[in-house]
Amino acid sequence: MAKAEGKAPCIELGYLEECAAWKLESRFFPCKVGGKPAWLDLFDVPSKIPCGKCDKQCIFLCQVYAPYEELDSCFHRTVFIFICRDPSCCKYNENKNLVVYRCQLNRRNKFFMFEPPVEEEKWQPDISPELCKTCCVCGAKSGSHCGKCKVAYYCSKEHQVIDWKLGHKERCSSDDISVELQKVTSPEDRQFSKFTSRIKRNPDQVLRYNRGGVPLWISTHHIPNEEDIPHCEYCGTQRQFEFQILPQMLNYLGLDSTEDSVDWGTLAVYTCSQSCDEGPAYKQEFLWKQDIIS
Repeated sequence: MAKAEGKAPCIELGYLEECAAWKLESRFFPCKVGGKPAWLDLFDVPSKIPCGKCDKQCIFLCQVYAPYEELDSCFHRTVFIFICRDPSCCKYNENKNLVVYRCQLNRRNKFFMFEPPVEEEKWQPDISPELCKTCCVCGAKSGSHCGKCKVAYYCSKEHQVIDWKLGHKERCSSDDISVELQKVTSPEDRQFSKFTSRIKRNPDQVLRYNRGGVPLWISTHHIPNEEDIPHCEYCGTQRQFEFQILPQMLNYLGLDSTEDSVDWGTLAVYTCSQSCDEGPAYKQEFLWKQDIIS
């Protein structure tokens, strides 16, 4: 995911571009969409990332590398978003099928070099597979593997079955996941016109980063009040808006399904305004899902 500064000086726009797989490994601190997460803390990787509706394991949607230059504890900092693959859990203006984690590290840490990475494939091979075995479907921490190849790891029987159907039966290894997603349409109200006119300036954008700012809402309905955004559960500080994911991202994740599918109008991510270091390595944050009026 490449970043480019928008016309507003405090807003950065995120775009998607193809690149070599090795550039998306943890050692290069990537922004990325789909596949498996490039974890930051390689020891305390979450083993259970449950959907708030069905309690099944979510799959990885995207991650945004967003360090805070003003905080030593956030020299490396990434926000991860996961989503339930079951379309029936995707409800209008509800966020229970989505999970957000924040992780951060000091510059001097036990996983990565102190100096900036050199963008070369053979530079300091990625150590994450050595430190933590992860599910080849969702990227969660896993201790179980395929009994035949002993290479593919799974967090649950459910994800082993999914991977089997996706081709592991033939290949006996798979890193691919498939999620049915559908394009969205909407009525033309004034807020939607404002949204689309802004997006048309840079139609390929999939993300808008504006820490401490205000989201570009797609509708005048279901906009949160201050009390709708819960304070950080670890330090009690008020959360602030950090970035939003646009529906354009759906275009890159498999569209035009005729069946029920996952979609959204915009996903606004709110994180601890202090980016506190309390609690577990992967701290849960908050996401507000706004859909288009049907």
